[in-house]
Amino acid sequence: MSWTDERVDRLKKLWADGLSASQIAAELGGVSRNAVIGKVHRLNLPGRAKSGGSSASRAKRVSSASRGGSYASRGGATRSMPRTRGATALKPDLIADAVAEIDTRPVEDVVVPIFRKLPLTELTEKTCKWPVGDPLQDDFYFCGVECDDSAPYCTYHSKLAFQPTADRKRMR
Repeated sequence: MSWTDERVDRLKKLWADGLSASQIAAELGGVSRNAVIGKVHRLNLPGRAKSGGSSASRAKRVSSASRGGSYASRGGATRSMPRTRGATALKPDLIADAVAEIDTRPVEDVVVPIFRKLPLTELTEKTCKWPVGDPLQDDFYFCGVECDDSAPYCTYHSKLAFQPTADRKRMR
């Protein structure tokens, strides 16, 4: 589909009549809503008035703007704080960061294992493979505490590594 002079003239007329881009596309036929919007943009046709406002409120704004001069030019003191308008008047000055709820359990519930500090070469199927430290440093080691055959980590490190599904959903 190409934009002929007749179709462009009809588009301009329908746009001036206040039809939406979808209505114009249906009226012209063979053209999409986005094509109408693109053509209106390329033709630099005037935009639409925002919905929700009446002509009385626009006239009121124009009359207040044409009062002549600002408060400072009339000899009054200048204002050091910016004026707050609309929703910014209710906006709090301090924005607090959200803090995740900290899981505080009794001390008896947490048992920290005594690491055996095994190097990689001494790990077996029944030892905890939790890495401790930086692998590029000489003091790097693995936990090495005895664990179940099916688990890669000891009980303590399993609680750290594998979070229950209910706890993950609650944190979101």
